[in-house]
Amino acid sequence: IIKNRKPSFLVAINPEKIMKAQKDEKLKELINSADLQIPDGIGIVYASKFKKGDIKKRVTGIDLMQNICDMSAKKGYKVFLLGAKPGVAEEASKILMERYAGLNIVGTRDGYFKEDEEVVNYIKTFSPDILFIAMGSPKQEYWIKKNMDALNIPFLMGVGGSYDVICGNIKRAPKWMCSMGL
Repeated sequence: IIKNRKPSFLVAINPEKIMKAQKDEKLKELINSADLQIPDGIGIVYASKFKKGDIKKRVTGIDLMQNICDMSAKKGYKVFLLGAKPGVAEEASKILMERYAGLNIVGTRDGYFKEDEEVVNYIKTFSPDILFIAMGSPKQEYWIKKNMDALNIPFLMGVGGSYDVICGNIKRAPKWMCSMGL
């Protein structure tokens, strides 16, 4: 995806998002138009099993984000963190760069702004390969869809509260609970 340089975005699907999409046609279209979709919720896995689908396990957004950071460090991709409260993306950036040697986070910006165009132009000055957006769902997905062509970044992904988890502002469930899908 990154090598072909065509803007693409990933949506993490969970039962809450599906329930919202049933009442919001615009959100439903957005989810269906995503280039990639991951099952971020045990309810999606169970629904797939019930419907004889092929989804075997969930992939949490934060786990995928961290795997992408690891891969980016190894491949030299440039990453930008957008969203969360002032200072949180910057702190998450420092932690991620310590955790993944060689990770190149080229910039950060909090999620509190009024003018998309100004933020889009700011992000473009860094020429990132990957843009993570932490604005909560579905706001982050709508923002991605609206701005992805102007940004012209190969990979965009909404990551919800991941920066706060990385910084320790929000506790993540213990590993044993996550492994059981709780």
